[in-house]
Amino acid sequence: MLIILIPVIIAVDISEKIDKFLREADLTIGMIIQDYYVNFIINIGNMILPLALFISVLFFTSKLAGNTEIIAINSAKISFDRFLKPYFIGATIVTVFSLALNHFIVPQSSKVLTEFNGNYIKKSEKVNLNSVSNVNLQLSENEYIYIRSFSMSRNSGSYFSYERYEGTKLKYKLTSDVILYKKADSSYRLNNFYKRTLLEERDVIEHGRRMDTVFSFMPKDLLHVETFAKEMRTPELLKYIDKAKERGRGNLNVYLVELYKRTSLPLSSYILTLIAVSLGSVKRRGGVGMNLTIGISLMFIYVFMLKIVEVLGGSPDSSPLLLICLPNVVFGALAIYLYLNARK
Repeated sequence: MLIILIPVIIAVDISEKIDKFLREADLTIGMIIQDYYVNFIINIGNMILPLALFISVLFFTSKLAGNTEIIAINSAKISFDRFLKPYFIGATIVTVFSLALNHFIVPQSSKVLTEFNGNYIKKSEKVNLNSVSNVNLQLSENEYIYIRSFSMSRNSGSYFSYERYEGTKLKYKLTSDVILYKKADSSYRLNNFYKRTLLEERDVIEHGRRMDTVFSFMPKDLLHVETFAKEMRTPELLKYIDKAKERGRGNLNVYLVELYKRTSLPLSSYILTLIAVSLGSVKRRGGVGMNLTIGISLMFIYVFMLKIVEVLGGSPDSSPLLLICLPNVVFGALAIYLYLNARK
């Protein structure tokens, strides 16, 4: 099924992007194949893997039913549960393969694909990783920083502020017009700084032209781009989410949706296999065509639900885990219903 579907998708994609490929003088056929279509196949193949599994199981089982093979199996006193065993062995193989793809291979592939798209296809949508603005970051339970703008290429920023609290009381504040990160010793240089220490009875204010100090953050920690979620392997994504929570990042639901989706989608192989076998094992008047029509209609509803919950899960007030599991819960209930009917 993958061998049938992927070339069709590639042909459609080439027809849409051929003019953009020809427009770039420095873009060679080797680069298009190696950097774009190899990674495109990995991403698309992983995305349609459950669909291909569903269609192939449904088609195969419907052919068995159409040739009265299943009647012979029932006559031999083989239970429906035993009949399902080889299907679930196959679904397990697909699930393990899909989990490995989702958690370790596809993120790296997505990173290369995003970079290629930004450089050659969708230049206007290229994410700016050279500078950030209006960054609020919590370094620890009592430490906060603010930077109006920071350039990653120059490792310098403007209008920096550092605050330290005890409970709800401000105890120390440090501001500067310019902050410069020094790679040599991983320290920061503050130009034209003001330092204010709040004591019980008085405040101590210091001012100077230059000051070298250290902070518990790196320039890369200032970046918070939602597309990064798809480009990080799961161990890196987990570390990023934990670190972002500690530092008071705002909405992390986009990252959580990506994390949960990497496991939820492969596990759907079991649900889709059970639905496909339950549908295909019943001999209908329309034959294979009728089973495929019903099955593909259900599959489109499933894919539509996946896209809806992915968008809703990224909103600030949502529950990402609940929403990502919702399609599997709904179709899991449908699978059990069809399974119980098929057993009869």
